[in-house]
Amino acid sequence: MEDLSKRTLPQGYTYQWTGVSLEELESGTTSLLLFGLGTLVVYLTLSAQYESFVLPFIVLLAVPMALLGALGAQWARGLQNDVYCQIGLVMLVGLASKNAILIVEFAEQLRHRGMSLIEATVEAARIRLRPILMTSFAFILGVVPLVIASGAGEKGRRSVGTTVFGGMIMSTILNLFFIPVLYLIIEGFRERRKSVVTGMEPLPHEGD
Repeated sequence: MEDLSKRTLPQGYTYQWTGVSLEELESGTTSLLLFGLGTLVVYLTLSAQYESFVLPFIVLLAVPMALLGALGAQWARGLQNDVYCQIGLVMLVGLASKNAILIVEFAEQLRHRGMSLIEATVEAARIRLRPILMTSFAFILGVVPLVIASGAGEKGRRSVGTTVFGGMIMSTILNLFFIPVLYLIIEGFRERRKSVVTGMEPLPHEGD
């Protein structure tokens, strides 16, 4: 509309946004800030829970996969990255992290029991497979009414529903494969680095 107005309006005419359009324009510069703050809060919360700055990083690597699925679903349906989509993206920070937490948390518990890194990773992925699938698909099916919404306000509901629907599907599928591998690689590298620094063999599990 702004580009069209600049090309077609006679000299002396101007325009002004009001209502929801004005709010979306004003909030456009703050959406990245809010998304970053949401990610930071999740990271700090997990750092306090795990008493580690490394493990939350593994968990948050699940977020880009969810964003890829969310924006891909929006594009496939011809929807815009509007304020409703941005609300869905902020929701996905917590929703995508949840699946990774289920794997990493249980792997850490197994490590405390004395299992090796590979054994703990494989066992955590195997045992947590069903809970992850059950909770994820329950939530995915729960947002289907938003995805196919009709009537008053259907655009907003379809936008947020499609964002969460696509993000959760992509996150659930990819995280089942990538999170155990990332945990194995990053945690293994951290323990090898500690063993080199201390000159000792790594224990089955050492805190940060």
